[in-house]
Amino acid sequence: MATKTLDERIVKTPGVCGGKPRINGRRITVQNIVIWHDRLGLSADEIASEYDLELADIYAALAYYFAHQSEIDEAIAQGKAFVREMRQQTPSLLAKKLRGEA
Repeated sequence: MATKTLDERIVKTPGVCGGKPRINGRRITVQNIVIWHDRLGLSADEIASEYDLELADIYAALAYYFAHQSEIDEAIAQGKAFVREMRQQTPSLLAKKLRGEA
């Protein structure tokens, strides 16, 4: 088995995952790894076993993040803003029903 370099583990492909950096051969973005690890507190081992990844893939994604932190943090912020906007435009049908409005 050939050894993969960091450059071979993390790729950006136009049209795949919106062109975001991702683990090669997977639709798991660096942004996903960062959120799972830093924001949700999952260990690298937990992420690797949950998503059938090599541990080196997780560390490559985290290394990429620290080398491009402002870019990834901006993408996370944009995603949160998009969710807030969608929630405002499309109220929850369940919340309406619970309030007796539906």
